[in-house]
Amino acid sequence: MSTRYPFTAVVGMDDLRLALLLNAVSPAVGGVLVRGEKGTAKSTAVRALADLLPEVPVVAGCRFSCDPASPDPGCPDGPHEVAPASARPARMVELPVGASEDRLVGALDIEKALADGVKAFEPGLLADAHRGILYVDEVNLLHDHLIDLLLDAAAMGSSYVEREGVSVRHAARFLLVGTMNPEEGELRPQLLDRFGLTVEVAASREPGQRVEVVRRRLAFDDDPAAFAARWAGEESALRERIAAARALLPQVTLGDAALLQIAATCAAFEVDGMRADIVMARTATALAAWAGRTDVTSDDVRQAALLALPHRRRRNPFDAPGLDEEKLDETLEQFKGEDEGRGEGDEDPDPGPEGPGGPGGGGGVPPQGEGPDSAPEGGGSDGQSDDGNDGAEQAPAPAPRPDGAGAGERAAVKAAEPFRTKMLSVPGLGEGAAGRRSRARTEHGRTTGAVRPRGALTKLHLTATVRAAAPHQKARGRSGPGLVVRRDDLRQATREGREGNLVLFAVDASGSMAARQRMSAVKGAVLSLLLDAYQRRDKVGLVTFRGRDAEVALPPTSSVDAAAARLELLPTGGRTPLSAGLLKAHDVLRVERLRDPSRRPLLVVVTDGRATGGGSDPVALAARAARLHAADGTAAVVVDCETGPVRLGLAGDLARELGGSAVTLDELRADSIAGLVRNVQAGQSTRRAA
Repeated sequence: MSTRYPFTAVVGMDDLRLALLLNAVSPAVGGVLVRGEKGTAKSTAVRALADLLPEVPVVAGCRFSCDPASPDPGCPDGPHEVAPASARPARMVELPVGASEDRLVGALDIEKALADGVKAFEPGLLADAHRGILYVDEVNLLHDHLIDLLLDAAAMGSSYVEREGVSVRHAARFLLVGTMNPEEGELRPQLLDRFGLTVEVAASREPGQRVEVVRRRLAFDDDPAAFAARWAGEESALRERIAAARALLPQVTLGDAALLQIAATCAAFEVDGMRADIVMARTATALAAWAGRTDVTSDDVRQAALLALPHRRRRNPFDAPGLDEEKLDETLEQFKGEDEGRGEGDEDPDPGPEGPGGPGGGGGVPPQGEGPDSAPEGGGSDGQSDDGNDGAEQAPAPAPRPDGAGAGERAAVKAAEPFRTKMLSVPGLGEGAAGRRSRARTEHGRTTGAVRPRGALTKLHLTATVRAAAPHQKARGRSGPGLVVRRDDLRQATREGREGNLVLFAVDASGSMAARQRMSAVKGAVLSLLLDAYQRRDKVGLVTFRGRDAEVALPPTSSVDAAAARLELLPTGGRTPLSAGLLKAHDVLRVERLRDPSRRPLLVVVTDGRATGGGSDPVALAARAARLHAADGTAAVVVDCETGPVRLGLAGDLARELGGSAVTLDELRADSIAGLVRNVQAGQSTRRAA
């Protein structure tokens, strides 16, 4: 008996359970993305789904799970002309965030391929997940190159592995399920669209539900087997209902009226492409089958829209996901067909994941008096903590600031419209996390050289290997056309790509920046840089300084949403403690170098360069603080916010002390003449020469 937490024992979270069950009924729906804060049982519910899926018939001995009824003609273990069949439980394969490409797609034995001329292929996680579930926890933290491989496999239903003329193809059709904490960063739009449905989860604020969550979690931890046994009846009944819905699914009719509502809804909400229409159609059909009906109603279309459209409406990473339900209802009503009623006496079962225990079961919760733990209805979680980060990546909520607090403080102003910025990069060659900003040694990218491999060979440099083996062929007794290759001849390719950086913003919020039009432009510029950081897969942090001191408004995080929210609430006023802001930024970078030494920082100081607070000689203190960053080798850019016909050029002086460059707000735009990358590199060269 499984010791996973039972699916039917999960308290509340109706949308999540419904989305998972609809995919169990119809895998063609396309998977689920689960968004929510840490500790809301996202991973627990997903893992519990695997025990509800029916067994999968497979060709006996096939490592790629071919279906005996229609085996893959190109299967590497084939051909399967007369194939004995067997059955196994549906698999749920977990893809770790730090997995390598070889672990995902499989690995070729390069040495055997070169020496013996045979294909020796070890299947990866994509092959294991074929005809099952591929689960990615913290999917928003997955490396870009792995996301690209997932996109290709999800789109084509197969995986290709090609290495130096040796290629393998195998089927890879799977249900993609991902969980993520939005505070740790958003997904690329291309991957976001690959998930059929999305749900938002949050812990219940109702004390009774929270009590029930804790009670069940403690009971499970004390004796997992006994707890699972007490829910075995409900699990079995739910498994039978899934099987019945699967059997009914081919008989469900999607009428013209429902199709028109689906098309009108997708058009009204301006979603890109046609995938949303297709996913909505499949989801509405699965909803009808789950409810035991053979016709799709407006209610099915409405529920399908609430699950399939919110994540497809995001135009930029700062747009909150969601759907205007009033607009949805108006659209459905406008295109409602004339005959949508059910026959008299037909039941209207709740489309949600009703508990298999009968009336009152409510999503797997047993009726009053049945089972060990009766639970109140509604949303909640089972209390299992997810494996996400809950340390430095989580930014504290900004403390409420009463109106008029602080001398000379002005209310926060709205940011101007963001624009496309020129690229800022860190000079030199790094080895940090994969991204799209600065040059770095990476597993992917253009080949720049070759070295002897350390450990297993993963990226063969064929030309260098042949050159190393060629001089020894006579001594090795070569007699035929084949090349005699030994382990010492193998060469690993070195490659250069791009890395993500830590972009730390130090923003001047003093009185000299407080003019409404000016601060609005400054916020718009920082917001533009945050958008650029999102696209380049950076971590970001925000330090602000005003009055007498500086504060860390946002510790370094992958969530540009959080940075944008802090920026929007930023008030202004008071003196300019420039030295305090630079020292605070220095402290943040010092800690981050210890925590993540391979991720190189880029300091972006947004100021007019004035220093009027922080000591008896604020200008000298600011220069001394700037030289600390220069001594650490931190790449820096000063965004000069000084305006007006008379300019003092103080931001340029600060940039020279930092060993970086200064650019104006106008020069920050991508269509301006100034070359920011050249400026940053020139500043670094000047500092090295000095």
